[in-house]
Amino acid sequence: MPTNRADGRRASSLKRTAPDPEWVQTYRQGTPTSTIAAAARVAETTVRYHLAIAAREDPRLRAAHRAAARPATRVTAAGRRNLDDVLALYRTEGRLPTKRTPRERALAIWLARRREGDAAGIPSPDYAAALDEIPNWRNPPTKQADDAARWDRRLDEVAAWLATGNDLPRHQKTDDQEERTLGVWLHTQRIDDRAGRLAETKETRLNEAIPGWRVGRPRGGYKGRRPTTLSSPDGPRRN
Repeated sequence: MPTNRADGRRASSLKRTAPDPEWVQTYRQGTPTSTIAAAARVAETTVRYHLAIAAREDPRLRAAHRAAARPATRVTAAGRRNLDDVLALYRTEGRLPTKRTPRERALAIWLARRREGDAAGIPSPDYAAALDEIPNWRNPPTKQADDAARWDRRLDEVAAWLATGNDLPRHQKTDDQEERTLGVWLHTQRIDDRAGRLAETKETRLNEAIPGWRVGRPRGGYKGRRPTTLSSPDGPRRN
């Protein structure tokens, strides 16, 4: 007894175990579901059913399809501004954009798309090469990791500031933006220390890298050599 086309499609789909790996791979490469269905001579709903199962097993499947379906990312004027702002934020604050301001939210979305394209194998070489200045930019940072990296960066920057012969950086009464940035960070460490919030590991590293960090900078600067050992009017502190 002859079968109609719909029966043939149903028979064909019954022979496939969902999700069909060939369909999944083709879809991952950016091929529309209608094209996959036409090539396999099955209903498009059948293909979508297979892909829905595959997407539950691999949540990145949809993103990979969208990224692959788009043309290779090209550098635009807006993209260049976003790139410059992301790099500037990292250089000045040692962190990646978050959601604290509308502009940072826009930058975070832009950076997420760069990660998405990179993961799908279609990165923009120009963007990727510039972003490689930021360690692990391809991996979305957690707030804890971001804060820890920024703390390490600031400690190194203050140590480098002192190594060039400067006094401890001031957090106010200075027109030097670099000194103010480092001074605010160091002042925050003193506040945390007095409040008992400073972790012992951080205290140890501060003691080693920045002698006299608790006392701060005397009025008028140091007379003679800066202290080379930790001193404090209250003696050593511990959490």
